[in-house]
Amino acid sequence: MRKTKLRLGLFVAPFHPLDENPTLCLDRDLQLAEYADDLGIEEYWFGEHHSGGYEISASPELMIAAAAQRTTRIKLGTGVVSLPYHNPFNTAQRIAQLDHLTKGRLMFGAGPGLLTADAHMRGQDARESRDKLGQGLEVITRLLRGETVTEKSSWYDLQDAHCHLLPAQRDLEVCVASLFSPNGGTLAAKYNGGMLCLAATSPDGFDTLSANWQVACEAARKLGREMDPSVIRCATDMHIAETRDQAMDQVRKGFEVNQRYFLNQSGHLPDSPAHYTLEHLMERGEAVIGTPDDAIEQIRRLEEKVPGFGCLLLFDKNWSSMQHKKESLEMMMRYVLPAINGDNDSRVRSFDWQHEHREPFFGRMMEGAQRAIEKHAKEQAEDAAKK
Repeated sequence: MRKTKLRLGLFVAPFHPLDENPTLCLDRDLQLAEYADDLGIEEYWFGEHHSGGYEISASPELMIAAAAQRTTRIKLGTGVVSLPYHNPFNTAQRIAQLDHLTKGRLMFGAGPGLLTADAHMRGQDARESRDKLGQGLEVITRLLRGETVTEKSSWYDLQDAHCHLLPAQRDLEVCVASLFSPNGGTLAAKYNGGMLCLAATSPDGFDTLSANWQVACEAARKLGREMDPSVIRCATDMHIAETRDQAMDQVRKGFEVNQRYFLNQSGHLPDSPAHYTLEHLMERGEAVIGTPDDAIEQIRRLEEKVPGFGCLLLFDKNWSSMQHKKESLEMMMRYVLPAINGDNDSRVRSFDWQHEHREPFFGRMMEGAQRAIEKHAKEQAEDAAKK
């Protein structure tokens, strides 16, 4: 039995093909947030990208502000704000305001920025991004705590900077992107935050999952704290249906369209994942296209790496139609999470207990019915005798 129930979330970069209406694409991302909210999914993350044509959300904050008006319960996260691209003072101000607009449902996810092209357009050296992530996060968390910061670096100059509006939440959750390097785990421990493991089921990411978690735990212990595995989010590609054949049919075309984006970036490399087929990704354990049982098996694999991890994040890459996507998510909530969390364990015990005692229980029921029949007959006879 898990100490903390596994949560389900969606990670929406988003990925949208070049031949679709971009306005409708963005609106569909918001519609999906509404559906996730109604279904009981607990987290929804929006990304930040600026090049490549597919991942067309330049501001997770704007998407969250719009989603907040359409939802009431689901937590909304920046997945992630690429901190080196922004003045940390401006980022802190936006995050504080956004927490109020979501009525305290915001999760602040931060990262170095994944696309080198994004850094190039800003005249930045992408090799410095991880150092800048640490710098920016230090300043932003101080500002969100209400501190005044005077600090100058190669990319910002703050003088008496402070947030005149603080977040609605006293303990706004901070999450740090974690892929292969130990940097994310170290920063998560430093700021008592969560980890967004965005390569959790890729071979390299899966192999380093335990190591990065241990890095975070050790860093936290040095600070006199303990890391809680419930703050870890493991992201993966997953689509389920009644049968594996149905699931494959539902995603194959969308997968092939989506692969064009990755071929555009890394197709020149002979070992690039952009060359992989859907079957290859499934064989590697990187993606699950199948049934609820297949999804459960994948989650168990992740639990072996980080027992009790908190949230399974499903990448939304628009491999399937909106209808099939909704059906897959419904099956995740109906069948997969209850199996992982043991939601029906007590019901099963009661079912089995009733089965074990069915003979005496049924016998007593029949005895009770017979007594009632005999009592009624006796009363009828007594009434007749009185007449």
